Amino acid sequence: MRVVIPTNTPDGLMAKRGAHFGKAPFYVIVDIENGEIKDVSFTENPGHSGGACGSAVMNIKNLGADALIVSGIGPNPLMGFKQEGIKVYFDDSATVEESVKKLIDGKLQELDVNHACSHHKY
Repeated sequence: MRVVIPTNTPDGLMAKRGAHFGKAPFYVIVDIENGEIKDVSFTENPGHSGGACGSAVMNIKNLGADALIVSGIGPNPLMGFKQEGIKVYFDDSATVEESVKKLIDGKLQELDVNHACSHHKY
């Protein structure tokens, strides 16, 4: 499974989590096999133009993501990820490592549209 986590820094497992997937400067990419972390990398967030979230969804899809762990996401991109078959989980841990451990341990909740936030809050 390939998991993408929005972050404020490019520091791998120790990276500080980003608040909202579309506004985080980096994405840390974690490959998990058989409940173990196999690889960790990062990329810069290319952003999305004009507030359109479709390109942000495609940016994550193009990374080969099976799942995304966020602490905030709007309803439109959440639905876009669901349509692309990418699971979206909520977590507000401080680091990527904490979030990934929770995912591996089955402690993260998959988001649905009722848990999405409004872009008007940002």
